[in-house]
Amino acid sequence: MDVSGVPIERSRRDPEGRRRAIVAAAAELIVQDGLTDLTHRRVAARAGVSLSATTYYFSSLEELSEEALRLLADEIDAGLATVAETLAAHGGDPAVLAEILHDYLMQPIRVQADTALYLAATQRPALRPLALRWFDGLVEVLSAHVDPATATALAVYGDGVTVHAMLHDEILDLDAITRAVTALMGHGAEGDRR
Repeated sequence: MDVSGVPIERSRRDPEGRRRAIVAAAAELIVQDGLTDLTHRRVAARAGVSLSATTYYFSSLEELSEEALRLLADEIDAGLATVAETLAAHGGDPAVLAEILHDYLMQPIRVQADTALYLAATQRPALRPLALRWFDGLVEVLSAHVDPATATALAVYGDGVTVHAMLHDEILDLDAITRAVTALMGHGAEGDRR
């Protein structure tokens, strides 16, 4: 099963399916335990394949971990598309953005996956472009509704509440997030002040 919960076909006669299963297993382990505990043996056990299969498809653990992190990053693109569509449908309403952020924080596996990607990028600078896909993409999406500086501030706030959720094992309530997002977007009692 990959990090999004979708079963992956594994078959001796399906080498691509086996490769996907190995990558998905590595991604799950990275989310669960981080990069430092990733081994070919653990990936093989999680994927339900032989140890030799993992080394056949991936000659190094670094190659395997980068592919797993790329899988995690690819899921970001789908999330950004949903955020863009939802915000566009609601005219960039701060309450809708707050709800999107709150709903995201309510998915601990997704939060762990994104945090794992960020942490990996701090250990391997070559992975930074993958890790920054969410942040840069969110700034781009939000820039359709606010100026670029405000979009950046909102993305930084999103990263902050994500770290808060990871460190405190709880998320901020929707009202607190709505107040902060509304203030950052410049929407107050008097309405839009952009």
